Amino acid sequence: MQSMDSYAPQTLGRWVGWSMLATLIIGISSAFLVAEGIDINLSADVEATAQNMLEAEQRLRGKAYIAALTFALDALVSIGLFMLLRKSGQLLAAWSLLLSVTAAILSLLGAIFAMNAAEIAGDPAYQNITNEAQRLMLSGLQATSSYTSFHLGLILSSFAMAGYFFLFLRSSLIPRIIAGWGLFASLFVGVTIVARDFFPMLGHETITGAFMISNIIAIIATGVYLSVWGVRGSSGTPTV
Repeated sequence: MQSMDSYAPQTLGRWVGWSMLATLIIGISSAFLVAEGIDINLSADVEATAQNMLEAEQRLRGKAYIAALTFALDALVSIGLFMLLRKSGQLLAAWSLLLSVTAAILSLLGAIFAMNAAEIAGDPAYQNITNEAQRLMLSGLQATSSYTSFHLGLILSSFAMAGYFFLFLRSSLIPRIIAGWGLFASLFVGVTIVARDFFPMLGHETITGAFMISNIIAIIATGVYLSVWGVRGSSGTPTV
């Protein structure tokens, strides 16, 4: 019979894996089905995004609730990874947990900004403002705030995941090739986003596409492995 000590990490690992995959699927689906044209993180045109937001009250509310769901999944992943990895490095695991929870809270701010934009788009009090430029400016402010909260959250979550993947690499709870790729991809994302604020050429779409694909591969590989096999035992093989 399986002991509680050996069963709990497996169950926890599977929960984390499924949550990682669910977060990715929801995020991609939302980008194509809900957020197109109203998410500044998918477009560099602030004015066009702000104008689109004024005509998309229901989609903005949907985007906000999806962001709240993503926050809940991110929190589950963060806490689960901490519980799995704290024995491999308690200080680094705690540091990663702090960063990842902070990043999740910043993503939740995106839900608040989307709700704000929905109110600006649909509330008669705002619609009665005679100067259309004022409404556009308010909408643009929500879009810009969403952009900054998302990118700061992405930086923090990337470095948090780098800490978790380093602990995975040290503990061999998942295959080293997955942990190593995850460490590389997380650092690639975090470092590049920070660096391109100072070196604009790093914002080229080729580089952006490269770190996005690298990160997606890392999430899929880790999520699939954990959801199917859980974590490895001390012998380096999945416990069952």
